[in-house]
Amino acid sequence: MARWDGIDEFIAVGETESFSRAARRLGISTSHVSREVARLEDRLQVRLLYRTTRHVSLTDAGRAFLDRCRRLVDEREDMYAAVSEQDGMPRGHLRLTCSIAYGERYIVPLVNRFAGDHPQLAVTIDLSNRVVDLVGEGFDLAVRTGSLNDSRLIATRLASRTRHLCAAPAYLARHGIPRTLDELAQHRCLAGTTEMWQFRVAGQDVEFRPQGNWRCNSGFAVVDAALQGLGICQLPDFYVNAHLAEGRLVPLLDGLHPPDEGVWAVYPHRRHLSPKVGLLIEYLRGRLEAPATAGK
Repeated sequence: MARWDGIDEFIAVGETESFSRAARRLGISTSHVSREVARLEDRLQVRLLYRTTRHVSLTDAGRAFLDRCRRLVDEREDMYAAVSEQDGMPRGHLRLTCSIAYGERYIVPLVNRFAGDHPQLAVTIDLSNRVVDLVGEGFDLAVRTGSLNDSRLIATRLASRTRHLCAAPAYLARHGIPRTLDELAQHRCLAGTTEMWQFRVAGQDVEFRPQGNWRCNSGFAVVDAALQGLGICQLPDFYVNAHLAEGRLVPLLDGLHPPDEGVWAVYPHRRHLSPKVGLLIEYLRGRLEAPATAGK
């Protein structure tokens, strides 16, 4: 039995706290994961995991062992990347995640072109509006917006996006134009996935909780509701720019415009950045930065 047997399975279980999630992450059966971790514990003569019918957690020994295993595996992956990609060409499997709307509109088409230029690269793209645990779920890269708080991750700025407050002319004709946040509070607001709207008042960032009788977790649905004259929305530029340019939506409270949000490439911390990740980041930055700055 190789001394590495069970290490990858143990890391996956330790990071996901689940044999089934670990199995999905590794693309193998749950029984195989359980068997390999049990054999690893037998070989070490140490209990690494507490197991119940509903939960898996690390013992103190398991937690210390997991930290060491992560460092070893990172070294191993760096070594593999240094050898297999020594010509600087991306190859192997790259797993990327991004929010659904921004991913469909911008990221997926660019990644598809990148993959077409590098046929030795296999790509998996997971579009999801949840915050994916890159380390725990084995992702190489995420594209995210806003503030970033995970110290296990490194972030590289790709571009920025602007948020616009706007409404259809028909709505404003019926209900009037809000001139202040106090007046905005009297209007019908179309709520999406963001609980708080952002503004900049007298040099200070201010949050505003939209009130209304309409809500949907799809930005495109929010835009449609605004176009139908159901209320006021605040959305990133890629949802509303074309409608603003054509006059179907009217910008509001421009003097209280919030600062632009950063668009970030986020990846787990490793000593060496693999060519496949580094090249994709540069590819995305070169193609997102100019359109985003211009108000795409």
